[in-house]
Parts: sequence; C-alpha cells; structure tokens
Amino acid sequence: MAIRRLQEEAGTGSSRREFAVFETARGDALFTQSWTPVAAADRVKGIVVLLHGLNEHSGRYNHFAKLLNDHGLKVYAMDWIGHGGSDGVHGYVSSLDHAVGDLKEFLKDVVLEENYGLPCFLFGHSTGGAIVLKAVLDPCVEVHVEGVILTSPAIHVQPSHPIIKVVAPIFSVLAPKYRVAALHRRGPPVSRDPEALKIKYAHPLVYTGPIRVRTGNEILRISSYLQRNLSRVTVPFLVLHGTADTITDPGASQRLYQSSASAHKSIKLYDGYLHDLLFEPERDDIANDIINWLSSRLDVLQRW
Repeated sequence: MAIRRLQEEAGTGSSRREFAVFETARGDALFTQSWTPVAAADRVKGIVVLLHGLNEHSGRYNHFAKLLNDHGLKVYAMDWIGHGGSDGVHGYVSSLDHAVGDLKEFLKDVVLEENYGLPCFLFGHSTGGAIVLKAVLDPCVEVHVEGVILTSPAIHVQPSHPIIKVVAPIFSVLAPKYRVAALHRRGPPVSRDPEALKIKYAHPLVYTGPIRVRTGNEILRISSYLQRNLSRVTVPFLVLHGTADTITDPGASQRLYQSSASAHKSIKLYDGYLHDLLFEPERDDIANDIINWLSSRLDVLQRW
C-alpha cells in the first residue's frame, strides 16, 4: 500500500488542492485528491473524507470541498474502483466490499496517518453513502470517526422491475460486465438544475452508459445488508434526502434515523428536491446545513 503524490494545483487564495494515487492491498491504483485550507487564520479543525456516488467522480465536489475549507476542514476524496481516474473497467464494480475495504485502508494508511489527533468525519453520497455506512459498522473504523454525513444514501434502491431482484444475482455471475440497455442511467432526473445536469453528463470521467449487471446487483446486495443492520449503527450522523428522489428511497433514510442506536443523529428532508442534493439549485443552503452540523459536532468535541 502506498500513496504517490502527483500534482499540486495552484492555490485559489483559500484552498490548496493536491492529487495522488493510492495503491490498495489488491494492487489497484485509486485516484485521490485533497483540499487544504491555506489562509493563516484557517487552522485545520477537522478532516472530512468524501466518497462520491455511482458513475461520478470526486472532482465534482470541488466547490463543496472549498466551502468546507472555508470553515477550517481539510477534505480528502477517493475515486472508488471502476470510477473516475481509478483502475478498473469504467462503471464496473465486481464487489462493493472492495470499495468498503479500500475506504478503510485509505482512512488508516493516509488520512489518519497524516492528521493524527484531528477529528475525522466521513461523507458519502448515494452508493458512496452505502459504502460509508457499511464501513462504520466495523468497530475498528467507528472508533476513529466522529460523525458521518449521508446525502441520498442507497439504503434502499427499488429495481425498475421486480424480476430484476431474481435474475440479477444469476446474470452477475454469468455476464458480470454486461450492460443492461433497459436500465440506462439517464432515466429519472437527478437534479432540478438543467445546467448542473448538462455539466455532469458532459464530463468524460462520468460514466454515461447503461448500468453493468454485477454493479447493479452489488448495489442491491449492499442495500439489503444495510436494511438488515440499521439498528447496529451507533456513529453520530446527519442524513439528508430529497422527498422527490426516485433513485434512492427517502423512506429508507427515515428508517435509518428511527432504527439506529446512535445517540446523536439528525435528519433533513427537503420537500420536492431530487437525488443530487449538492447540485440542486439550493446547493449552498444544503451545504450550509452540512457545515452547521459539522460545526456543532466540533463544538461538542472541544468541550470534552
């Protein structure tokens, strides 16, 4: 396992952005990046590790990361296997448990190693949220994490047809990389901002093809696991979901809030909002809700 620094982007006045490659125990090279506050007054107060959603990449969260920098939070992000600039067939994930394990390795070998003693938070969007949630069910991870932020987490994903749940496990073995044309990702819209959609789907690192059979089955598998284990969640968390989201189920976020054993938990439901909350027209309001929650958690930690 190793981290190789690639490049440092010129500072923008408030942030320094760096790019690196992280080699996993399996030998896969994962593209990573970080954003660090650079202003003299911006003492780093904590760390946020960000995991993007299905078919996208970490660079889409550049604006959000810089907002976190403005509040003294250093941000790390990782393109998970088969996504963005990382190794693997684009849009293909043979096992989401690999992504869970990669997050654990990256957290232990890079993030905690470079930022000893600083409070650490995990952020995950959609399938990235499911990966984060499964990771913190491991006590060895949970002990290092002061809180989790989940936007539109893939705790429950409804297949477009009931038969998919039956055939997906079979075809994921027989033809794992097969792309299901009927399940093309441009079905339901994920944002009410047309410009945000245009930018997303024009980016070469965003996978725009039909979902691959194994990838789809892995999402069903991890979401099923999480639904059975919601009561085991003990980490402090904030979950945010749009009520009009047709990609992941806002009701599942409510069940997480109701069923978890976490002593400190919050939920935000946004009436009429869609799936990509940080790319909705109200993205800055949503970012502020996240920043306010992080600030409140940091205040609690400082009083201890």
